[in-house]
Amino acid sequence: MRMLAVCGRNGRALLVAGLLAGLIGGLVAPDAVAALRGLVAPGIVGLLFLAVFRLGPAGVRAGLAGMRGALAALAVLQLVLPCLAALGVAALGLSGGTALAVVLVLAAAPVTGGPNLAILARGDPAPALRALVLGTLALPLTVLPVFALVPAFGDPQAVLGVVLRLVSVIGVAGGLALLARCWIPGTPDRIAAIDGAAALLLAGVVVALMGTAGPTLLTLSGWGLLALVAGLNLGLQLAAAMVARARGADPVPYGIVAGNRNLALFLSVLPADQVAAIMPFVGLYQIPMYLTPVVMPRLYRALARSPAASRQ
Repeated sequence: MRMLAVCGRNGRALLVAGLLAGLIGGLVAPDAVAALRGLVAPGIVGLLFLAVFRLGPAGVRAGLAGMRGALAALAVLQLVLPCLAALGVAALGLSGGTALAVVLVLAAAPVTGGPNLAILARGDPAPALRALVLGTLALPLTVLPVFALVPAFGDPQAVLGVVLRLVSVIGVAGGLALLARCWIPGTPDRIAAIDGAAALLLAGVVVALMGTAGPTLLTLSGWGLLALVAGLNLGLQLAAAMVARARGADPVPYGIVAGNRNLALFLSVLPADQVAAIMPFVGLYQIPMYLTPVVMPRLYRALARSPAASRQ
C-alpha cells in the first residue's frame, strides 16, 4: 500500500508519463499500443469502482444534492451547445471529420474518469460523479435532436443500446463499490492507496488511447488540430468553472465534466467512414483531457480564492 500511496502523491506526473509513452509508442511501436486498447474498457470500469469506493455512501449522497442545478447544467452542456454547433455546421455546409467531432464532443456525456481527474486536481469528486451518472442517463434523449440536425452521424437509435450498456456498467460497478465500502472502512491509508491505483490505471488508459496522436502531430495540420481541441476542452472547463465559482461551488469538478467528454462512446455507433474521419481528433483530445490535473489546478485554486467566491 505504501507504493500505491507514493503513486497517488505523484498521480499528475504519472499522467504526463502516460501521455508521453502513448505519443512515442504510437510512433515506434504502433501495434503494441493498439494491442493495449482492449484494456481500456476494463480500466475505465476499475476507475469508476475506485472513485465510488473512495466516496462511500455518504459521499455519493452528498454528490446527489443540488439536482435542479445539475439538470439545468446538463441541458446546456449536452443539448443547447451541441444543437447550436450542429446548426452552425449545417448552415456552413461543413461535413469534415473535425466539424463533426466538435459537435460530438459537445453532445457527449462526461468522461467516465471524471471523478478520478477531479481527485487528481484536488477537487471534490462527488459533483463529477453526479454529472457522469445524470449525463449518461440523459444521453439517449439529448443526442436525438443533435443526430437529427446532422444526418451524417447515421442512425441516432443505435446510440441507445450503447448508452444502456454503459448505464448498466455504471450501476454494477458503483453498486459493488458501495457494497465493498460497507465492509471495508475508508481509512486514510486505504484512500491514499486507492488514489495511487487510480493514477496507475489512468496512466495505462491514456497510453492505450494515444496511439493515433503521435503520427498526427508529425504534420503541421496536426498541430493546428491540437490547438483546436485544447482550446475547446480548456475553454469549456474555464467557462464552467467561472460559473461554478460565481455560485459559490467548487470549480474543479464542474470544469472537468464540462470539458472532458466521453467522445469514444460514439465510435461504436457511427458509420465506419465517420469513425476514420474523427480518429485524429479523438486521439488528440486525450492530451488536454489527461493534462487537466497538471495545467488546471492552479487556475481552479485562483478561482476558488477569488472575491466573488468568498462572498458566496
